[in-house]
Amino acid sequence: MPIIVMNIKTPLDVGEAEIVSASLREIGIGKRHVLSASIYKTSLDARRRERAREGIRLVSSVLLSLDSEKLERELSKKQNVKYFEELELAPTISDKKSDGRVVIAGFGPAGMFAALILSEYGYKPIVLERGGSVDERVEKISQYWSGGELDESTNVQFGEGGAGTFSDGKLTTRINDPLCRYVLEKFVAFGAPESILRIAKPHLGTDNLRDIVRNIRERIIENGGEVRLHSELAGITFDGERITKVSTPSGEIEASALILAIGHSARDTFEMLLQNGIKLEPKPFSVGARIEHTQDSVDRSLYGDYAGNPLLPKGEYQLSHRRPDGRACYTFCMCPGGMVVASASEKGTIVTNGMSMYSRDGENANAAIVVSVNPSDFGHDALDGIAFASDIEKKAYLLSGDSRAPAMTVGDFLGTPTNRSVTPSYKPGVVDRDLNQLFPPFVSDMMKEGLTKFATEMACFGDMGAVLTAPETRTSSPIRIPRDENMRAVGTENLIPCGEGPGYAGGIMSAAVDGIRAALEVMKSFAP
Repeated sequence: MPIIVMNIKTPLDVGEAEIVSASLREIGIGKRHVLSASIYKTSLDARRRERAREGIRLVSSVLLSLDSEKLERELSKKQNVKYFEELELAPTISDKKSDGRVVIAGFGPAGMFAALILSEYGYKPIVLERGGSVDERVEKISQYWSGGELDESTNVQFGEGGAGTFSDGKLTTRINDPLCRYVLEKFVAFGAPESILRIAKPHLGTDNLRDIVRNIRERIIENGGEVRLHSELAGITFDGERITKVSTPSGEIEASALILAIGHSARDTFEMLLQNGIKLEPKPFSVGARIEHTQDSVDRSLYGDYAGNPLLPKGEYQLSHRRPDGRACYTFCMCPGGMVVASASEKGTIVTNGMSMYSRDGENANAAIVVSVNPSDFGHDALDGIAFASDIEKKAYLLSGDSRAPAMTVGDFLGTPTNRSVTPSYKPGVVDRDLNQLFPPFVSDMMKEGLTKFATEMACFGDMGAVLTAPETRTSSPIRIPRDENMRAVGTENLIPCGEGPGYAGGIMSAAVDGIRAALEVMKSFAP
């Protein structure tokens, strides 16, 4: 079994051969024992960049296949060596028959991967997606960003690929699940760059995502599945604890199971589920704004004198500050070389998000700077978190007077009037407004505390001319649908909530993994 040699530190400008040689020196063997070798993962260590002798270092893991299983076994006992265990998806498929089709509500990462896996194993799922195709989304969103009318069904939040399609396409996650590698390999199979398998912080970019999403949809259809666009989940019919039918605008569908992969913005669907007796709970989430710096200032903050080195990736960061009482301010979904984008899904509201192309070659960098909120702040009823976020979104629209977003400099927000040092990227534009009027004091005060703290950690956060564009309210779902150990919604036999909307994921990767696990649970229950 191949082994992985970890924590191989080398200078920034070395090639793969030198990194492999360094890994062999680390474990004390010669090249004659190596059948194959490749870089498994690579990251950067810029913590000691000011020390001329060390500078910015590459930290790599190397995958080695050796000529002796005994040697591999002995080496695997070393501190920085482990076996490479390749994941093989081996689902348990029931022979029990069931009436109806598997219905999947939502075609974001969770729904997409659930449908893909089911279709590959002989099931013929029906996917319901309220929005349009990815190509239609591009057209509708471009019109909205140019000052046109918002389409409430096809926008940044709704449509083929989900909200993540119009983002930086980050594939980093905090979950430690072997299926993560499987998801990366699937993305490569459908058009992603192979480099995402090796770099520690992979991303796809919105441009690559559009092609990948289209390719996955086509494969599902080739396998016998259906993807019904402009067809949202409108209702459900129960027989006891079992869903027997689902309603759509074009009629009812007999369902053997319903995988609920709706995103965090399907507010009307949450209301419908609550009315049908599905248990929903409010959960913590976060609200705040997008902060925009120049990418150059971010790079200089992270890399110092090495900034501008073509061997370095665009700088990205993740910062957090927590009070003893548990309240936190943190950065989220940082988009190097990206833009702040209009992401509303309801008319008369303003919502911001961040997006980058794969090249990340834009002038600005942006990130959400948000404050944690919980039911003690907004109420303990199931939909109170939705109401809290919605009120901020509506207030932002009233504050700006139209579809432009309210914005102000960091200095203005902190009480030190300052001119902009950054040109805001938000379309259809921003209007200067006092964000202290937008947020409850406990949110704006914590944002100020976080900004002050982050300025001691990264020089770019000390730029009082950086721009805050608000509001950011769709960081995660304010809802959780409780489920049992078999992923069933509490009190149901065949409703499987998964992904971001029901509260079980926090990004493309974790949502995709949860969608796969939902599909595997369906397979255990009945035959194709």
